[in-house]
Amino acid sequence: MSKQRTSSFERKTKETNVSLQLNLDGTGLSEVSTGNGMLDHLISQLSRHGLIDLTMNVDGDLDVGWHHMVEDSGICLGRAFRDAMGDGRGIHRMGHAFVPLDESLAQVVVDLSGRGYASIECGLSGSMVENLPGEMVEHFLESFALEARMNLHVKILTGHNGHHKAESVFKALAKALRMALERDHRASLDVPSTKGVISE
Repeated sequence: MSKQRTSSFERKTKETNVSLQLNLDGTGLSEVSTGNGMLDHLISQLSRHGLIDLTMNVDGDLDVGWHHMVEDSGICLGRAFRDAMGDGRGIHRMGHAFVPLDESLAQVVVDLSGRGYASIECGLSGSMVENLPGEMVEHFLESFALEARMNLHVKILTGHNGHHKAESVFKALAKALRMALERDHRASLDVPSTKGVISE
């Protein structure tokens, strides 16, 4: 359990160039630059409230829209997260959180199971979250969950302001991940699965 849970990741395609470093046992420091201020703000919530140190830089073909940048940001963050988590030995594995932001209330449940799946009910499709299309918020979450190989269930229980809904979701995701990643001192040497593995 003494292994540092850190990762450095780079990915360059004809559409985007992504580099990031993260520490799952950090203090919540972040420097995020994706080219979209709202997405930067949301990803920074994961860092601050999940106590994950994160430096992330994304350059992309923004002239064709936000899709490539948002998708590749989620993919790369998910892969780095999975790499940093390692075999998951000694973690709680599952976590959940309810987080309000004014009229919005988000529920997020995660299982760091090695099985990528996302159920996202944010009610953001067809709307704008400041300068970011709402469906891109949902697509980021899906891409992140699949590449991190986690089960992710997100639901907005109440709310109407798009900014509030998106931010409450990312804060709740941060809190749920923090819970799931916490070390279980009663089972510090065990992989939390009857199969004996969650990393394959």
